[in-house]
Amino acid sequence: MTTANKLHFLEDRWDEAVASKLDAPELLRYRSNLLGSDLRLTNFGGGNTSSKIDEVDPLDGQTKKILWVKGSGGDLGSIKRAGFATLYLDKVLALTKSYKGVALEDEIVGMYPLCTFGNNPVAASIDTPLHGFLPFPHVDHLHPDWGIALAASANGKEKMEEFNKQFGHKMVWVPWQRPGFELAMMLRDAVAAVPGCDGVVLGGHGLFTWGETQRESYLNTITIIDQIGQFLASHREKKGVAFGGSKYSNHEERAALATKLMPIIRGRVSSPKLRTIGTFTDTPDVLEFVNSHSAKQLAHLGTSCPDHFIRTKIRPLFVEWDPSTDPSVLEEKFTTALETYRAEYAEYYKAHALPESPAMRDASPTVVLIPGIGMFSFGKNKTESRVTSEFYTNAIHVMEGAGGMDEGKWPPVLPQSGNAAPTSAFTVHENYVALPPSEAFRIEYWALEEAKIRRQPAEKELSRGIVLVVGGASGIGREVVLLAAERGAHVVVADLSQEAAQKVADEAKAIGGKECAVATSIDIRKRDAIKDALNATIKAFGGIDILINTAAMFPSSPDGVITDAQWALTLEVNVTSNYLLTDEASAIFKKQGLPGSVVLTSSANAVVPKRGTEAYDVSKAALSHLVRELAVTYAPLLRVNGISPATVVKGSTMFPRDRVKASLTKYDIAFEESMSDDELRNLLAKFYAKRTLTHVPIDPKDCAEAILYLAGPKAPVTTGHLIPVDGGLTEAYLR
Repeated sequence: MTTANKLHFLEDRWDEAVASKLDAPELLRYRSNLLGSDLRLTNFGGGNTSSKIDEVDPLDGQTKKILWVKGSGGDLGSIKRAGFATLYLDKVLALTKSYKGVALEDEIVGMYPLCTFGNNPVAASIDTPLHGFLPFPHVDHLHPDWGIALAASANGKEKMEEFNKQFGHKMVWVPWQRPGFELAMMLRDAVAAVPGCDGVVLGGHGLFTWGETQRESYLNTITIIDQIGQFLASHREKKGVAFGGSKYSNHEERAALATKLMPIIRGRVSSPKLRTIGTFTDTPDVLEFVNSHSAKQLAHLGTSCPDHFIRTKIRPLFVEWDPSTDPSVLEEKFTTALETYRAEYAEYYKAHALPESPAMRDASPTVVLIPGIGMFSFGKNKTESRVTSEFYTNAIHVMEGAGGMDEGKWPPVLPQSGNAAPTSAFTVHENYVALPPSEAFRIEYWALEEAKIRRQPAEKELSRGIVLVVGGASGIGREVVLLAAERGAHVVVADLSQEAAQKVADEAKAIGGKECAVATSIDIRKRDAIKDALNATIKAFGGIDILINTAAMFPSSPDGVITDAQWALTLEVNVTSNYLLTDEASAIFKKQGLPGSVVLTSSANAVVPKRGTEAYDVSKAALSHLVRELAVTYAPLLRVNGISPATVVKGSTMFPRDRVKASLTKYDIAFEESMSDDELRNLLAKFYAKRTLTHVPIDPKDCAEAILYLAGPKAPVTTGHLIPVDGGLTEAYLR
């Protein structure tokens, strides 16, 4: 395999101009990144690559063969040089002397650190020996949908032999075995038994390919995977329909239904302390599956590849619903299906748990399938929920590929069966072979998986939370957005200007990650615009946990006279809009059934009467009382609080240059026309600060801290309360 013209679906992305400048470890990183850049080759976080590289041992100065292999939990597409574990190859091979058999194979994992080359803290993955015991310099282990479809077919071994003959390969088949040292021995022996072997199909799992050089390994890998794709495509073309054909049609209003259903589903699969972030998917391949005759049976079988299963659990939840019927029954049907799912999960745990097994985890699904609508997926953050949807889409492709090779007859002994599980443990539907529940449990509740979970960093204060910040493009709102992102929240930045909101969302992404924030436009005077912003929040993350409004207006005019229209607009924006926001959001909070929080922004002016600011002051006084009224109205589901800052000049859109100059003139504060806007604002802020006990200007960050204190988990029994953020403004003391 030396030419890329054999590829029909994939691309040869190797750039020799880049590769020629890299040393051996960097070439491994480069090869890995290329393979991980195409999700048709392997899924996020899935697969392993390795190279056996000559290195000088710092202890004795001798050249040793070192196994470089992707570290535990790494992702091929983004891995760096520092993400690879490095082990003395001779020590890895010597582990056979300590191996006591499959029942005790996990003991070997504790010996990998003893094989480490150099001061490398990267943990070796469970697949390390699979690479070490293959006698090839460079090895790729991937989970392409096409490859798993072959590996998860009842006639998979027979079809592999047909594939070998058609494309001139010598691939071998290895029965299902949980990843680990035993599988490494099986892999070594299977390859040794077939001279010229150029690849391995792991039953129900994935592929192994290799090469004498980094380039050859990469090209062999993409060529074999592409050819398997060609092989499956020809079978699918002959078969015609997939999944037994269509049973249902897409619902005409599926997008609107998905938005309506998402908070309901999110609320049911979450708990107050273990919330999830949602992703909705209605791609053509997902819809073809959920609308098919076989969707219910195939969904119940679950997935086959361990990488898929870890994300999607034992199986997805399939809601049996005819899209041509009344959608009003969907919530009830989902609730009933969820009760059944949880009961089955509990039975699954009870049937397979051992005394040393970890305690049962949450019994809720991570994937929900609904005919005519699509797929809802959930995870602890947006990335995980999106990746979960991708993994189950991968599983759909696997089932489709296996079904495409269905010829109505299967061998009496399934090729996936072996020492780990007999044929009777596997279930087959339309040629697709699912992972036996007993084996699924051994992976899901594997002590090594439990250890991996425990190694993950602690979640932040607002992790798993969804925060809608209205007025988030400037001033206090911007600081709330950035602080919420820093504390792990998923943030929607809403403002009149979509462009300004997007700029702040991009700032938040630089803090919390590229999927932590989105932007939307909003006009808080209009219910429809509020609904659109709330729907955008649902579409982005699945629901809402915290609503914050910092948007307000301060009426002004050159002559200081406020018109009737300005008076009315001030009360509309500063009072009525807060009511509308909370009223509309409360419907979503109610659907979720999860405790939520609302924080509104009042002002010290609410209790400090002044000449010329009557409209603003009265509006804020009304808002302060509205906070208390809303707290009563929406208890106990929602906590409603507010802050009352003294004048915040920095970053505020309510202080344009003309207003600042007018205020400086009013207070006889000298300034120069040549001063910048910020210099003028600082003069005014210092003047206001002198009227407080602390003499410190109020910073938007001070307000953000107070807002998120009230909104978050540190104030769980505080509601109907307003925190002053005024530097000790004695005029605002309540009396």
